[in-house]
Order: sequence, then C-alpha cells, then structure tokens
Amino acid sequence: MLWMMERAGKKNSQNLSFQLWQQDNHPIELFDPKILHQKLDYIHNNPVEAGIVENPEAYLYSSARDYYGLPGLIDVLLVEPMVE
Repeated sequence: MLWMMERAGKKNSQNLSFQLWQQDNHPIELFDPKILHQKLDYIHNNPVEAGIVENPEAYLYSSARDYYGLPGLIDVLLVEPMVE
C-alpha cells in the first residue's frame, strides 16, 4: 500500500513524497432536506461499502449510531427526518 501512496505523491507537485487523501474537493450545497439526507445516507454507508461493518450503526465512529438510538462517541445534533 505504501508504494501506491508514493506513486500518488509523485504525480502531485504539491507533495514531497506520499499522498493518502485526494486534495481536490467538490462542494455540494445542501439546499434542501432531500439532498441533505442523501449525503448523510452516503456517509453512513461508507463503512458498509468498504466491508468494515454489515450495518451503518455498527461502525463505532459513525453518527449513524445516534440515528439508531445507540450511544455515539460524541454528542450529535440529529437532522430532522424527511416528511413526504
């Protein structure tokens, strides 16, 4: 894995050697509840897609736990559920 980070670092002139994270970002304005919930679901499902856990609420470092009524590591302000 180190060789992959080194290769990525050499491709980017802003690095001295290694690169782990992408340096670009694509901000998305959360202008309505539908978009907000879509992005929240995406974030909560990342550990599932990565094969770390089977369910979003099982990931200790996720706010998904709070949404399932489980204790999280930090206090989280929950987003109101969507009303359709």
